[in-house]
Amino acid sequence: MFSFFKKKKPEAETPVQAESAAAEPSTAAEAPAEAPAQPGFLRRLFGAGDDTFVPAPETAPGTAAESEPEEPAAREAEVPDPVATQIAEQAAVMSNGYEGQLFPETAERPGNELEKKKSWMARLKAGLSKTSSNLSLLFVGARIDEDLYEELESALLMSDAGMDATQYLLDNLRRKVKEDKLLDAAAVKAALKELMVDLLRPLEKPLELGRHEPLVMMIAGVNGAGKTTTIGKLAKHMQRFEQSVLLAAGDTFRAAAREQLMVWGQRNNVTVISQASGDPAAVAFDAVQSGRARGVDVVMVDTAGRLPTQLHLMEELKKIKRVIGKGMEDAPQEVLLVIDGNTGQNALAQVKAFDDALSLTGLVITKLDGTAKGGILAAIARTRPVPVYFIGVGEKLEDLQPFSADEFAEALLG
Repeated sequence: MFSFFKKKKPEAETPVQAESAAAEPSTAAEAPAEAPAQPGFLRRLFGAGDDTFVPAPETAPGTAAESEPEEPAAREAEVPDPVATQIAEQAAVMSNGYEGQLFPETAERPGNELEKKKSWMARLKAGLSKTSSNLSLLFVGARIDEDLYEELESALLMSDAGMDATQYLLDNLRRKVKEDKLLDAAAVKAALKELMVDLLRPLEKPLELGRHEPLVMMIAGVNGAGKTTTIGKLAKHMQRFEQSVLLAAGDTFRAAAREQLMVWGQRNNVTVISQASGDPAAVAFDAVQSGRARGVDVVMVDTAGRLPTQLHLMEELKKIKRVIGKGMEDAPQEVLLVIDGNTGQNALAQVKAFDDALSLTGLVITKLDGTAKGGILAAIARTRPVPVYFIGVGEKLEDLQPFSADEFAEALLG
């Protein structure tokens, strides 16, 4: 969960609609038109109760019911309400592949939290099943001897944990087995899980909102890591915490990157500052200035994907950060790196390079639902412990969740 420390504003501001390119140098995506105001039907459709009274049709004067009302079991099926049907159809069209998340607040109904947690853990375990199965099988009927430690070393290295983290875990496991006189394989596995949690705990840090007005976040990463999709999901998460959001399409190099971010702006009903062509640093500056003028809570700046070996592009990232600082003192307050969880040890190299260039404040690990092995988080924790704010295991909104050391260790070691 987010840590949220924010003063209540006098009045809630409505999302600012996008300006046209002709009106200002920066353009923005307009949100789709709202469905006709039907609060009672919306609540009925999406499970939030109904406080709107709909009067029953009156009988004609001088007439009476021709027969007694039928028992409930014998009543005919009710005719669908045409207005409710129309709103449902509009919601399906507006979602446009958003996978049922147009009204995410319905997921917060009482009684759904346990189911949501079970579903999330099931997806996380499925994503890390390759490593989990390799490690768990080693403890089935195993003897606590040198052969077990050697097999554990191989399994941890294959999970992308790296030599440093692997050696750290095994040295502490040997010590714990000796001190606690562990003779059972299950107890040794539990000890390894406990050591893994302790190693990953420094990465577990919540993203704090409300510290600055606006909170400026710069999002970086290599090509294909999922930056733009992550920005869209983060925007929706923040809106659930009553945060107004403004997006900046700073990726002016990749084809259709600006349009992709605008689609997310339409889905979330937030403003997107963009330019058809131009300097990405100028787009970021315009977004910060616009965010301050409009009083939004969070400004997220998308940047073009680049490899850390492309030194001239890394220098451009530094320039974007400097220009953001000119638009607002102490900005950006958050510099996030989005990492593809399938890149293995290369992810550690990315963290080092981007951290050296930008002084990262947090990480978002995506695509842990594929062939990701998961051990890379142990390598990051041991070598460059930058906080991991979120991990993602799929394309749906609920597939991006705050990182928990206990949950991750449970999914990794079973």
